Amino acid sequence: MKLNPLFSIERFDFDYNLFNEFHNIHYAKDFWPIVYIISDDVNKEAYVGETTDAYARMTSHLKNNKKNKLTALHLIMSEKFNKSATLDIESNLIKYISGDGQFKLINGNVGLANHNYYQKKELYWDIFKSIWDNLRAEGIAKHPIDFIDNSDLFKYSPYKTLTSEQKNGLLVIMKNLLDNTFKNIIVEGGAGTGKTILAIFLFKLLNTNNEDFNFEEFGNDELEFMQIVYELKEKYPNPKMALVVPMSSFRNTLKKVFKNIKGLNANMVIGPAEVSNSTFDILVVDESHRLRRRVNLGAYYGAFDTACNKLGLDKMNCSELDWIVKQSESSILFYDENQSIKPSDTKKEDFDKLKTNPLTKIEYLKSQFRVRGGNDYVQYINNLLNCNLDANSKIFNSKEYEFLLFDSIEELVSEIKLRDKENGLSRLVAGYSWPWISNKNKELYDIVIDDVELKWNSVANDWVNSPNSVNEVGCIHTTQGYDLNYTGIIFGNEITYDKTKNEIVIIKENYFDKNGKQSINDPEELKDFIINIYKTIMLRGIKGTYVYACDKNLREYLSQFIQKNKEEKTITILPQNEVIPYVNSIPLFDIKVAAGEFSELQTAQDCDWIALPKRYKPSTDLFACKVVGESMNKIIPNGSICLFRKYSGGSRDGKIVLVEHSNIQDADFGSGYTIKEYRSKKNIENESWSHSSIVLKPLSHNIEFSDIELSKDELVDLKVIGLFECVLV
Repeated sequence: MKLNPLFSIERFDFDYNLFNEFHNIHYAKDFWPIVYIISDDVNKEAYVGETTDAYARMTSHLKNNKKNKLTALHLIMSEKFNKSATLDIESNLIKYISGDGQFKLINGNVGLANHNYYQKKELYWDIFKSIWDNLRAEGIAKHPIDFIDNSDLFKYSPYKTLTSEQKNGLLVIMKNLLDNTFKNIIVEGGAGTGKTILAIFLFKLLNTNNEDFNFEEFGNDELEFMQIVYELKEKYPNPKMALVVPMSSFRNTLKKVFKNIKGLNANMVIGPAEVSNSTFDILVVDESHRLRRRVNLGAYYGAFDTACNKLGLDKMNCSELDWIVKQSESSILFYDENQSIKPSDTKKEDFDKLKTNPLTKIEYLKSQFRVRGGNDYVQYINNLLNCNLDANSKIFNSKEYEFLLFDSIEELVSEIKLRDKENGLSRLVAGYSWPWISNKNKELYDIVIDDVELKWNSVANDWVNSPNSVNEVGCIHTTQGYDLNYTGIIFGNEITYDKTKNEIVIIKENYFDKNGKQSINDPEELKDFIINIYKTIMLRGIKGTYVYACDKNLREYLSQFIQKNKEEKTITILPQNEVIPYVNSIPLFDIKVAAGEFSELQTAQDCDWIALPKRYKPSTDLFACKVVGESMNKIIPNGSICLFRKYSGGSRDGKIVLVEHSNIQDADFGSGYTIKEYRSKKNIENESWSHSSIVLKPLSHNIEFSDIELSKDELVDLKVIGLFECVLV
């Protein structure tokens, strides 16, 4: 048993002998609200529930042919529990265990319950976090909560609670599937309106056995919902259905999600070409605006033509949309004409034609569920990029959402990296205004702005979650469909602003997506695609969007309508009696005093403690120090106070580091310390990188500063103390 002053967790073998042990547990014999997990460590399956009658509920589970194959029962008990609390903790356990990926849940109630009650946030969320830590110790859970929050498994879990609007949207879709009047359902909704999660919920509902639904845990409104589910399951008792995802990267991500959901499998997620192989009861198409036609297909021409021949369709006058309609008894098409981004996308006119078909029903999703700026932010972006704002327009401002314009690309890059350390999933994304040369020569940089050198994404599939993505730049093709916490948008040289006409102007020769502009003769058509690209990537960020524009005219236009990143860079040294180390402050070290003892925490009496600006969160691995000298003035002005993160291992190549070495004589701090960019030296003989020697590289406008090269023997004395985060002041 794991002891905690607020709760306890006790484990039992899951068989009929457990009732003998229940006699000694007052929570079981006195009908107290409890939460429980039944698990099987071998087959990695689990069931989560809550009850006030442990005897009756466990008897029922032991009679169930699926649940009685589970082997261990974990009772979670507390004097603080009431019915609302246990329902909420049960719901949280279901969605976080599903997102954790250790166990496949056999629950059928797909997280529809949502309860508000006294002290839900003040007390019971903290209790849940402690319960989760105990479950990690037991091996039931693996990952921390903040890690799961950023995972695709969690974001697309069908066990998460639906809002009332999402539930109504799903209900409308299911009712239309029941209505034999309609063959096609077009669900229109912009970026972030929850189209993907509704598709996954529908798959889970239709692929869960009836006996696995627990009616006791639904409210009256949810019983009506489940009645529609039952009627739909009677119509499709064993549905042959597939989720069609046109973009290969996002398709592979959703395959991983389906693989980890009980009742679903990766084969249910397919590409459009696979539709030609079989007929289906239901085809659901996510991002259907990205279905293709026979234009600019490159290597895909052959597969496209083969599918058309197989289906008896004219390859020159059909699209993948026609394949979907032909091969399905019912189709559900999630559609947003404003996210069509290239000539190969099925034309809007083809969707308009399908809408006029009497067998087609059109529904709408309007509420914004991704971006915390809500529908107001979405409308503001639409007006901004269509130049529908004027001097009387109010600049968008929200306590829930950061929308900022940066004058410096260096600051944009720095802020996105800092947001990534604080929140995860913060990425740079740009318009396709630079050729992708690093894919052929890894040493070259694709994007050079002022003194900042950046590379496009090094991987195409699931780039957002790849290890080095925070140091790279994604594009529309690697981010469409994905959620981010913060997005740093770089408007490239292909887009400018005409002051006299008050309109966005596209410079075609600066746009390097070959398949995105080839065959386009109308400049307005190309403009529509590029505007759609920027609209789409500006709706990726859940918590914020940061913007930098390369073009001067565009930057001036945007500055009228986007709040500038003008936070005053000041620091406050706190009086000793106000210092709460690493809660309201971090240390401002005197490097000379700390020499030889830098890894040890100094006390408030040994150094100054400073309050950080609001956007930074104090933590034990952060510290500050003053940088003196001109050797890094491209990034760090002389005399700046900089924020550092203590180095605890991992890659440092290409990063700015604070190092200690006995042989270094440098102006930054005096003998023994310096800040430089850390570079592994290339081994010329075998064209590979080697850590047998390194270069500490200055980043200065003064060319007299030279590299500091350390040999293999000298590396023994090199100590990396911290990684540079940003200039504070």
